[in-house]
Amino acid sequence: MKLATDFTDRTDKKMLHKELTEKIIGVFYDVYNELGHGFLESVYEAAMLIALREAGLLVESQVEIPVWFREHKIGVFYADLLVGGVVIVELKAVRSLDPSHEAQLLHYLRSTEIELGLLLNFGVKPEIKRKIYDNPRKSVKSVANSFSG
Repeated sequence: MKLATDFTDRTDKKMLHKELTEKIIGVFYDVYNELGHGFLESVYEAAMLIALREAGLLVESQVEIPVWFREHKIGVFYADLLVGGVVIVELKAVRSLDPSHEAQLLHYLRSTEIELGLLLNFGVKPEIKRKIYDNPRKSVKSVANSFSG
């Protein structure tokens, strides 16, 4: 009986914010189809910001993510986009994604209460990676504190 519960819990996590991520991915393809590949990441970020807002989503860009060690702020990352306060979106404009890009997104997730991230690449072919990171140690700081300096 416990195994079924564990499986359900994992399935629920896997589908975390499913409707929101589907909407973000739909917007990504719209932007990709309209602009194609070859622009700088900043161009895609501006386009995604406009398109996500037009889709009715709450979105922030260049969101500060502090890194904490023993209650001391030791560094800062900047996430490209934060959608709905619950999905970090990291954008790339490279030929193809590599493990360092995925590691970057996982660092962002590890440093916040946010559990879900999307890595979107405006490369020769569009690429999408969906990452979930939940860890009980993340709850040391609240979401409100995670994004403040």
